[in-house]
Amino acid sequence: MAIQQNYREKIIEEIQTLPREIIPSLYRMIRLLEVQWQRVTKKKGNGRGSLKGIWKGSQIDEHLFREARRSLFHYEDH
Repeated sequence: MAIQQNYREKIIEEIQTLPREIIPSLYRMIRLLEVQWQRVTKKKGNGRGSLKGIWKGSQIDEHLFREARRSLFHYEDH
């Protein structure tokens, strides 16, 4: 943990030496890195992501299914 704190302090010192007009660009770059790292960590695992279990316990209304199928595949005999 001491090593992490040391890096944090070094980064803060570096940021404090930058001109103010660069800070917004630096912030955007940091946010982009953070988002990219989150994507990488989310891809690990079974790959199902946030949709895991979304259809669990769902019931399909057969009448609505047939109606939707007829509207999409009107050329088929039903």
